[in-house]
Amino acid sequence: MKQLTLSQALQQLAAQETSSLALTEAALARSEDPQGEGAKVFTHIYHQQALQQAAASDARRKAGRPLSALDGIPVSIKDLFDVAGESTTAGSKVLRDAPAAKAHSAVVQKLLDAGVVIIGKTNMTEFAYSGLGINPHYGTPANPFDRATRRIPGGSSSGAAVSVSDGMSLGAIGSDTGGSVRIPAAFCGLTGYKPTARRISQQGVLPLSAALDSIGVIAHDLASCLALDGVIADSPVKTIEKALAQGRFAIPQTLVLDGIDADVQRAFTRAIEKLKQAGAQVEEIPCHEFAELAEINATGGFTALESWAWHQKFIEQQGEQYDPRVVSRIRRGATLGQADRERLEQQRADWQQRVAKTIGQFDALLMPTVPMIAPSITELAADDETYFKANGAALRNPSVINFLDGCAVSLPCHQAGEAPVGLMVAALSQQDDTLLSWSLQIERCLKAQ
Repeated sequence: MKQLTLSQALQQLAAQETSSLALTEAALARSEDPQGEGAKVFTHIYHQQALQQAAASDARRKAGRPLSALDGIPVSIKDLFDVAGESTTAGSKVLRDAPAAKAHSAVVQKLLDAGVVIIGKTNMTEFAYSGLGINPHYGTPANPFDRATRRIPGGSSSGAAVSVSDGMSLGAIGSDTGGSVRIPAAFCGLTGYKPTARRISQQGVLPLSAALDSIGVIAHDLASCLALDGVIADSPVKTIEKALAQGRFAIPQTLVLDGIDADVQRAFTRAIEKLKQAGAQVEEIPCHEFAELAEINATGGFTALESWAWHQKFIEQQGEQYDPRVVSRIRRGATLGQADRERLEQQRADWQQRVAKTIGQFDALLMPTVPMIAPSITELAADDETYFKANGAALRNPSVINFLDGCAVSLPCHQAGEAPVGLMVAALSQQDDTLLSWSLQIERCLKAQ
């Protein structure tokens, strides 16, 4: 069943063809359907609060005083955003009895100030430390494609993506440290936007790696992502009309095309051909700098170093309650110290400078978001080697952009009936306006028959 998009819902609300209450009741019905994925999608559903928020929104619209364009839109938030009066568990058992948050996170407060209806907190990879979305504590929601096989949703914003794909929300707020918004968007056939990190406040968000963390959004299309971003970002994106015939894009030949499977290769090649037919100039470039990342991060990088500093006290007291596949990666940071941080910061700054020089002449980079279609939950849950190999592959391309402190969009580029595949459009830090202007045109081109 084709789902209503956030943009379509906004149009229907404006035309009084629907109400916030109707949208919210539909989202809650899907969330609480015992035959659906809701029990694995959400760690908490705000049933009564959501209905109250929706009724209040409808009253404001009837009075002609909506709080924002998104007033009344049902949205989900990832289980690492503080909500006042609740423990923020981040998909873990370790923090179930943690002290309740004293205040809303900045993002949650902005959503509430805009009249957005928060349906619930979404499940995730424990502490956001994986790109696959498997959670042994609360279950793993299945990808909307090929439900019989039960494929991974992608992570770490797993529940976020499935909440959108299954109509349990019209948009989702997630986090992205190495692809945690873009990977589930790609696997689930959705659109994911990872902004330049500093655009959105991370106050009140449980961290994975402060050096790499960013807040992003998932929705059905880019217009819906932009509407959602416009509420939570500190300053709005300013897009301008672009013509693809004036665009100059680069496909890096180092790292990002390695080992792509046949489904991804077919969809990616077809997407590039469509852009070329629309007049876009697409060039292949070496981008040798990408090959350096494995060595730079060989000891675990910022994620291991910074996550160990945050988690050390919990691991010492409750290490057996962690997902073993998560805690093993966090423990890599135990041997890293200030000298390692300084080395990483110096290497990153030098690398960023050289990459900027290499790609600065192009409007954006183009690459597959992930090199494979979503594998099954069963095969990854059963075997550590298979799990970690798939995890590395899923994170590889998106994490390049986080290390760059760049911005990126994952756009669906598969055809109806095919396994979902994402095309990543990426740019340098603080080039969000330009990135999104081009991405809107690329999306339009990919959707054209």
